[in-house]
Amino acid sequence: MTKEEVAHQYLSYLEKGEMRKIIDLFTEDGIVESPLYGTQLAKDFYISLANDTNTSKLKFDGLFFENDTNRLSLLFDYNWELKNGERVDFKVVDIITLSPQNKIEKLAIIYDTVQTRMVINDLKK
Repeated sequence: MTKEEVAHQYLSYLEKGEMRKIIDLFTEDGIVESPLYGTQLAKDFYISLANDTNTSKLKFDGLFFENDTNRLSLLFDYNWELKNGERVDFKVVDIITLSPQNKIEKLAIIYDTVQTRMVINDLKK
């Protein structure tokens, strides 16, 4: 799979809630750095995310490659409905570091958490 295919598959699986398929895009020890969930193994992060999520709608906004690296960045709009029915919308940048075999070693998630932090705190109460 090419770098671009990995990125598009990731977004497709995320929107469909296909967490097992997302986890399969990662190396065995792949990690996710999230502003809400902290740094976790990918398999643990996506299980937590699935437990908190009813639906996700994504709107792809760009794919950016860094020359001479195994990193790329995704830009997209995220409409997230949590298990309690609350919805939040935000713009996301995911910075993906790939292994030589184009498996995700690290995914760093960047977005403004002001609204989402309040909503996720309400869900966890």
